[in-house]
Amino acid sequence: MTDAAQPTWMQGFVPDTSPAPGRWRKGQSGNPAGRPKGSLSSRDKVARELRDDGPAVARKVIDAALAGDMQAASLVLSRLLPPLRSQTERVEFDFDPELPIGKQIEAVLAAVAAGQVPPDVGQMIINAISTLSSVRATEDLEARIIQLEAREVN
Repeated sequence: MTDAAQPTWMQGFVPDTSPAPGRWRKGQSGNPAGRPKGSLSSRDKVARELRDDGPAVARKVIDAALAGDMQAASLVLSRLLPPLRSQTERVEFDFDPELPIGKQIEAVLAAVAAGQVPPDVGQMIINAISTLSSVRATEDLEARIIQLEAREVN
């Protein structure tokens, strides 16, 4: 189909029979009545307004915080300081990673009960032991499958 035979809205579209099918020709738009070049999207307009008025708004919020407005103070501080994250301290207790999984977990629970390990840290250690146990079980199954497949081949 030539450009002359195409409807006006399809003019410039490359048909499926050409070497680059399903594309618009360079310099052609599928929506010629679309947004004009250089016009701003809604997002760009808001960004421009914030860039222009942002410093004045920030100054007002800071002034309100300094005047005792706790909500404004909270907003300012939330932007200045990163949120606090919990930090765990290093703990030491008797632990043998060669023991069966159940015994390892018992050792962690005993350390928690004795006050050597905080309960939240104990929970993290137990979760790590559980994850390691799952990985080991998967590795064991993989090794067994490889052995079974090797037997079938021979």
